Amino acid sequence: MIRENKTDLRREAGQRTRDGLQSAALELLAQRGQEGVTLREITDRAGANVAAVSYHFGSLKALCDTAIEHALEQYLDAQMAAIDSLGPDAALEEVAAAFAGPMMRAFAAGGQDLAVMRTVARIGIEPPQGWERLTGKFEKSRRDVLRVLAPNIPGVDEEELIFRTRCAAGLLNWLALAPIGTELAALPAERLERQLVPVVAGAFRGSGG
Repeated sequence: MIRENKTDLRREAGQRTRDGLQSAALELLAQRGQEGVTLREITDRAGANVAAVSYHFGSLKALCDTAIEHALEQYLDAQMAAIDSLGPDAALEEVAAAFAGPMMRAFAAGGQDLAVMRTVARIGIEPPQGWERLTGKFEKSRRDVLRVLAPNIPGVDEEELIFRTRCAAGLLNWLALAPIGTELAALPAERLERQLVPVVAGAFRGSGG
């Protein structure tokens, strides 16, 4: 029993170290990008030693990739939770608000939250190879959106709805990265929603609405 307790404690300590390294890496990546982050900075911020990076991740690049992948996964989880909460009769504007919700919250929060979202948006535009683990979540997110979009846009086939959904996602990523993102971050949350939701709804609606 004592040996099992010690093993559990070591496992918990190892997970805390791993999580701390990921969090520190993501914060620094959001501030300066991958080219401006050093291993020493990450370990100093996380309160870990350099050997811990090799042990848990193998390399600085693998740590950075894992940190960004984790942030993207959290973004997808938040988006899917918002979409899943909608009923079958949800209006198109409600779908758009749920879809854009995580990005709008990042704009409203500003600071580190927005910096992290910009990092996620940059990677979301061109995900690196080796992220097949997230393929299932991307596909589920797409199915969830189609479920609530289809009743609002009758007569539009699935392929077209998928295209519009991808355009809406690309729009949000672009807004996070473009200079207008700074302007949006300065708006009160209610005004931001009033401006952004109709644009996302328009991307879903397409030319036929």
